[in-house]
Amino acid sequence: MTFDVFGDFETRGYLRNSEGLKDLAEVKRLEHRVFLKNLVRAVEYLEHVETVTYQDVLRTHKILFQDMYPWAGQDRQDTAPEIAVMRGDRTDLFVHPRFTQNAVLYALKLGHDRAYMAAHPGEVMGHLAHAHPFLEGNGRVLTVVHNELARRAGISIEWMKTTKNAYLEALTREIERPGAGELDTYLRPFVGPAVKREVAVATLSTLRGLAGITPNDDRSDIDDERKS
Repeated sequence: MTFDVFGDFETRGYLRNSEGLKDLAEVKRLEHRVFLKNLVRAVEYLEHVETVTYQDVLRTHKILFQDMYPWAGQDRQDTAPEIAVMRGDRTDLFVHPRFTQNAVLYALKLGHDRAYMAAHPGEVMGHLAHAHPFLEGNGRVLTVVHNELARRAGISIEWMKTTKNAYLEALTREIERPGAGELDTYLRPFVGPAVKREVAVATLSTLRGLAGITPNDDRSDIDDERKS
């Protein structure tokens, strides 16, 4: 089933992307180019805000993807308020659009507690992933936000040393049992001291996204027949 939230896939392409692309492989390549182009600006923006708020998360998405999506910076409550996110046949891994803001705010509350963030970076990432605030780009945006929370807590994650399947399994368990330590346990060997901005940007630029619960696939799976 084609992901056609706006009902104009045939005339405007996938999610109204700037080039009208319909082929998802081409969409992914365009997303990555746009992400790389705007990554430094997004990282710098977050570094200079006093406290990362929900509006800053939205702003980060806009900075990263405004060259590609006209709705960049708008969450699912605005873009698809009645559409539930699916992963396979499950709708319980991600919150309904009306709860995305509350879920992100809870993650930010934990993440701003520097001692807690340093000890539980996996739990914070789990709550961010569970929120799944955007139609596309969740992985990249939430990893950039998580990177800033980690920097403020005096740590960094060596994401490139993680592996897709192990991370996916740990994050799925984390979402199913929040706070049980599943993702913290997995990430512990990859946690180190905070790094300079250029090192963080270099690490983030090599990532292909952590959308939802999939670290190397930034495409959302949406059941556009499930309404509530």
